[in-house]
Formats: sequence, structure tokens, C-alpha cells
Amino acid sequence: MIALIRNAQKYRERNAIISEGITYTYQQLLDTSKDIALALLSGDHDLQEARIAFLVPPGFSYVAIQWGIWRAGGIAVPLCVKHPLASIQYVIEDTEASVIVHSSEFESLLAPLKSLPNVRFVRSGQFRKQQGSLPEIDSRQRAMILYTSGTTGNPKGVVTTHQNIEAQITSLTTSWEWSQNDHILNVLPLHHVHGIVNVLCCALWSGACCQFLDRFDAAKIFDLFSENEVNLFMAVPTIYFKLIAHYNELSKSEQHALSVALKKFRLMVSGSAALPISVMEKWKQISGHELLERYGMTEMGMAISNPYRVERRPGHIGQPLAGVQVRLADENDHPISDTMSGEIQVKGPNVFKEYWNRPKATSEAFTQDGWFKTGDIAVLENGSYRILGRNSVDIIKSGGYKISALEIEEVLRSHSQIKDCAVVGIPDEEWGEIIGASIVLLSGTLHPDQLKAWLKDKLPGYKSPKKYLFQEDLPRNVMGKVTKNELKQLFIDQ
Repeated sequence: MIALIRNAQKYRERNAIISEGITYTYQQLLDTSKDIALALLSGDHDLQEARIAFLVPPGFSYVAIQWGIWRAGGIAVPLCVKHPLASIQYVIEDTEASVIVHSSEFESLLAPLKSLPNVRFVRSGQFRKQQGSLPEIDSRQRAMILYTSGTTGNPKGVVTTHQNIEAQITSLTTSWEWSQNDHILNVLPLHHVHGIVNVLCCALWSGACCQFLDRFDAAKIFDLFSENEVNLFMAVPTIYFKLIAHYNELSKSEQHALSVALKKFRLMVSGSAALPISVMEKWKQISGHELLERYGMTEMGMAISNPYRVERRPGHIGQPLAGVQVRLADENDHPISDTMSGEIQVKGPNVFKEYWNRPKATSEAFTQDGWFKTGDIAVLENGSYRILGRNSVDIIKSGGYKISALEIEEVLRSHSQIKDCAVVGIPDEEWGEIIGASIVLLSGTLHPDQLKAWLKDKLPGYKSPKKYLFQEDLPRNVMGKVTKNELKQLFIDQ
């Protein structure tokens, strides 16, 4: 039996999910997911490692369908509810999904795909009570395919086994001390490892309660926080930025009451993108919590985290999580000394099995001795890792220097008029790359010459941006991560 399902049987009477104002117990989740699994298996369908895609909004139905797919022996392929049809079709065709489970609101969106050969469409509202037995599931079976953001080509399907997912869950529940008394609010997309594993799976593994919102709403989130039920929260930096902005609109008495409620939380986590130190500091003033930064990827879940109990270092991602091996390596995949910067490489049972139908890409993702190559460059400082940037995007190679875009962004964000920014390398014949900075202002105007003068005593000349682009907002993906290749193209097209 899948370990996550076996664990749930220990908590049958406890609350597992809250969505749309309804509370569901673990027993209801077990019963409903079994009915779904039996329905999917009806008609002698062989679903062992069959790809089953599903498009439903976050909530109880999502979880029951995901568990139902796993209990039927299938591979769960969650689709993004915000993606256009072309992106959804790409995933369905790339995985060769044989079943598409969807809720009624996506009926018209998916209608053009009904002509796809050998694909069975199932409405999520059609599942009924079933009788029968379920197949045995080996922990080494493929369990899920999540897609990368596709910043360097078509998105790749990341295949994880039940064993991989269990390792990712136990690493986090051990390191962050999850318990059945926890109650977490999930506002993250559920086609991504952050929302699926870090929040949902960890909560359900621990006998805790996972509550959903149908959409992001800062006021509603704060209302829920003030009820003193939620004691954990995990989000991306963009969400914290929006929550801070809403907090600043509240009256002094409302701010005080909210801060009192937030101080009662057990843990608050930020991830999926670099957390600006300015955002961390503002949130600490509001909540009394120093956000716990961690580091991970679709291919491995979480690998590195700031400590739960002892001091966290702003701007650093911390130490390897329980059960995960981490090293820094040079361009030839040779381990390097702790004082040098290098690529983060990871090994452990949490690391994915393969890229779906891409053996060459899978082989290239690992060193000869089995370490996963993350493509992220970091340095180890006093026992804590600090990300310098993405090998291809955040490390700018200009005039013989390797420059961290993240370092420049932190300096720019400290300017009183700058709301947000992103720094990229722009191809240049003379320098290899020159530094471009996209700026989002809080208000008013700011001339590039003023910024250059302000930066003069804050950054060496070779780290100072040469081109500026002023925008109302930065281009982002659904996780709030800045799409830097898109931004780079805007500079090139200027």
C-alpha cells in the first residue's frame, strides 16, 4: 500500500481538508479516493503506470482524484487551471495520457481535445460509490509527472516514483517538525511541487489539516489567519509582497490585531524564487517571524533549508535537509572546496527518476557518479549555502567577471523609490554580456543617471547596470517567478 494512504488510516476521524467552507475527514478522503480508483479501473482498464491527467480546482475533489489515480496504479498528471488550451494539450500529448479527469467548469475549454484518439474524458462529478478491491502498488512505481517551466525549451515532464515522493515528504516533515496538530492554508498552484508536496502531502502525511482558498485574496487570507486555527503558511515571495501591501492599507487597530495573530504561528516558509531581504525584514516587523527560506526543484523536491529551531541567515538557503546529500562542483563536475562557488549537485532518494520520454536529457542531468546537476550556482559561507544565481540566467559573464544578478537586485531594492526589479545579462559583442535592470517604481519617475549616481558607492563599476527598462510589472510565471528569458528578449528588442 502507498505509504501516504497507509498513514491516513491512523487519522480516520481527524479533519484532513477544508475547502469551499466544508470540512472533510481522513475517512471521507479514503472512501472517496477508493471510489474514484475503482471507477477509473471499471471496464477492465489496465492503469498500471497509465498517465491520468486531471484538471480540477484546488480543494477536496483535487486531493481525492490525485489519491484515486495513485490507488488505481496510475501516474497522476496535474494540469494547471490557469494554462491556455495549447499548454494543456502539450502536456496531455507529451505524456500520452489515456484518461482526462476534469470538473464541469473546464468542459468548454477541453472540448476541442475530445477528438484526440485513445483518450477517455471523465467528469469529476460523475464518480459514485463503488465496490471492489484495489491493486497492490509498488513504491518503485512511477507516481507523478510534473512539468518544468520550460525556460530553455519545451517543458520537460519530471517523473517521480512513490518512493521519491515519500522521501521528499519525510525529509520535510522531519526537518520542519510537522505534527497532527498543524493546520496549514494552501494558496499555491497544485501543478507544482511546492503546493503538492511541501504543503498538501506533508500535511496529510502528518495527520494535519490542509485548508484551501478558491483564489488568492489577501483580505480573506488575513481573515483566516485571525481565526487562530492556521499555524503554518508557505508561499512564494510575490505573495508575501502582496500581503505586506494589503497590511499597509489596514487601520492601526487592524494591523495590531493581525500581528498578534501572526505571532502565534509555528512556522512561515518562503520559496520557489529568491526572497528579497527587504521583504523578509518587512514581514518580520509585521508577523514577528523570520521567514524560513529553503531550496528545491521539481526534479528533487526540497534539498536545502534554513534550520527550523536555530538562527536563520537572511539571504542564505541553509543546510542539506534530512536524508539529502549536497555538494558544490566545478564545470567538470569535480567537487570543490567550501570556499569556492560552484554548481549545487544533489543525491538522495528524493531525486526524480527521469524526464518523461527524454533519455538524453535525463542522462545529461546527472554526473557520471549519479549526482543531479541543478544548474544553480552557490557558495558555502559559515556552514550555510547562499545562491549566487542560475547558471544560465542569473550568472552574468561580463568582461571576464562572473556576476550574480541576485546581488545587484538586492542593492536596487533598497532604493526608496523601487518597488521591485530584475537583472539580466544582455548579449554584447565587446563584453560578452552587459547588465540590464528592469525597474518597477513605487511612484513618480527615476532617471537612469540618477540610479547610476546612487549606485556608485554601493556597487563596483563592473556590477552596475548599463541598460535600464522601466515597467509597470515584471513578467512572471504562475508561481510568481520572474521569467528572465522573456525579460532578456525585451532588452534585446529595445
